[in-house]
Amino acid sequence: MAESRGRVWTGVIRVGPRQGDHRVALRAVLSVGAPLLVLFLIDRLDLSVYASFGAFAALYGRMDVPRTRVRMQATAGGILVASMLVGAALSFLAAPALLSVAAIAVLAAAVTLFAYRKRWHPPGALFAVFAAGATASFAATGATFGLVLLVGGASVVWSLVVTTVFALGRRASWRRPPRTRPPIGAVAWEMTATVGAAALLAGVAGALLIGTHWYWAMVGAVAAVGGAHVNARLIRGVQRLGGTLLGVLIAAGLLALDLPPLLVIVIAVALQAAAEMFVGRNYGIAMIFITPLALLMISLASPAGPELLLRDRVLETVIGVAVGTAVAIVSAGLRRRPARD
Repeated sequence: MAESRGRVWTGVIRVGPRQGDHRVALRAVLSVGAPLLVLFLIDRLDLSVYASFGAFAALYGRMDVPRTRVRMQATAGGILVASMLVGAALSFLAAPALLSVAAIAVLAAAVTLFAYRKRWHPPGALFAVFAAGATASFAATGATFGLVLLVGGASVVWSLVVTTVFALGRRASWRRPPRTRPPIGAVAWEMTATVGAAALLAGVAGALLIGTHWYWAMVGAVAAVGGAHVNARLIRGVQRLGGTLLGVLIAAGLLALDLPPLLVIVIAVALQAAAEMFVGRNYGIAMIFITPLALLMISLASPAGPELLLRDRVLETVIGVAVGTAVAIVSAGLRRRPARD
């Protein structure tokens, strides 16, 4: 037991080697920054959430060959836009919070299975859950669906253009390497059920205990159960919680300054670059940058009291990580029990 705890804490503080992270960061800056600048120029920053989630397609396949990366980003981008449409539908129908939680938990399970089968990197459904939950929290009308498709879809296309130009500029090989699809066996179903259960339980707890921004609890839970084994899940949960708490302090300082929108965009893009420099090396350090980035983008799209945003981010993350960790431990115990029997 002591040895296991030691491995967890070693994993929490370990920083992996650099692996071309600067190139990924530059692609992310261009993919996220350009759509936000366009929205600023046309005075439609209320649509920035749709643009940001569409641009997150650029974060997939960071180390894959160009052909695989572009295909993965196109598929992931389509799913991110579809996730936003799910969120918009829940908002448009004025679905109760618990119904929204259930729908997004099903989405989390489905995307987890799909991502496993397609060997996505980053794996899992975290971005899809975040996109659906955040979109569901904004008021929606019939026109919202068209705006999601237009703004989100355009951001996905722009991300693909950036990725393609970078690949052509580096004269990287477009030859498609052989890729086998892992079978949908016991491991895949365990991951799917674990993610779905963690998202559902965390969302319910967040909605009942806090009420607002319940989707942050779902995102925290999905992150906490994202590893391949229980130690990896515990490490990721601790890193997310610690990084979030430090990131909230940075966000508090930035939100207190009441910065002009253009400067908020510049800072958000810089935070995105910093996050991409570390997300593959230490998730906790990346969360120090991701947390203020998320809070700045939400405040940009829908100005709200910073005290509420900061409070909810902390409390919902604590709930999500706690629920996700508990589900991860229970899942690991159930997986080992047949072997003992």
